[in-house]
Amino acid sequence: MTRYVAGLDGGGTKTAVVVANESGHVVHTFTSGAINYNGQDADSIQQSFQDIFQGISEACGGLEHCEQIVIGAAGVSNPTVTTRLEANVRECGYQGKVYITGDQETALCGAHDREYGIIMIAGTGSICYGKNEDGKIHRAGGLGHLIDDEGSGYSIGRDLLSALVQSQDGRIGETVITGMVYEQLQLTTVQQIVGFVYNKETNKKDIAALAPILSKACELGDETALAIAAKSAAALFETAVPVVEKLSMQQGSLAMVGSVLLNNSHVRSAFVQKLSERYPDLTCMTAKKDAASGAVLMALNRLNK
Repeated sequence: MTRYVAGLDGGGTKTAVVVANESGHVVHTFTSGAINYNGQDADSIQQSFQDIFQGISEACGGLEHCEQIVIGAAGVSNPTVTTRLEANVRECGYQGKVYITGDQETALCGAHDREYGIIMIAGTGSICYGKNEDGKIHRAGGLGHLIDDEGSGYSIGRDLLSALVQSQDGRIGETVITGMVYEQLQLTTVQQIVGFVYNKETNKKDIAALAPILSKACELGDETALAIAAKSAAALFETAVPVVEKLSMQQGSLAMVGSVLLNNSHVRSAFVQKLSERYPDLTCMTAKKDAASGAVLMALNRLNK
């Protein structure tokens, strides 16, 4: 009888699922609703789990044939979240082995196609996470937009808004950022910008959605934009350094993930240059696979142990 494993990547708005047989051959991939207790209500999470396990059951010819599941999800540093997620799994009738971990660990495994290395994630938020071959781990950043997440899409969006208001009141010179932000938000005055920023319905993703403007402004040679890109790269570099140092991975590899590093060449090239100057033997790379694939690999490793 063929044995199966499944990997889940519980993102902010959806859950990516990969099902594979014991040989590692992927037999089914699909997406379902979010399972993030930081942003979803209990009923919708339970419904998502029901859909997920129905899909896994169909792919495996019955849940009893799926022997190991790995779930990577946000917020699992809170032990109550792990307990609730496992309860959701059991309520779906799954009786096999389940391992629940942070989404940064499954992302690392997918990025390197193995369970060790370093990953620098710079999307809406930012975090650097690493695990060496001895199993020692360290993370830096990723503690939320109010006190952390430097170099992220949110911090870039905030800096773009700051540049607009500072240019408008004369603290800095004119910048193309002003017109680009006004155009994207379909606003025309600083007062409207203030209204947008402090509206209770405006969230961190709305601010981070401005980040792509930085690439366009940098390509036009705008000095303010280039300074923001340099600041972002420096912040990401400073986040990566303690992970490299504490894990003694100066000769390891670091995978870059997230919209800021993948889509903004100015930030990425400056970040890579800073790392190469400090650690000439450290390899920088883009991710080989996604976090759901990483979760499947972790499940296969546990099945074969």
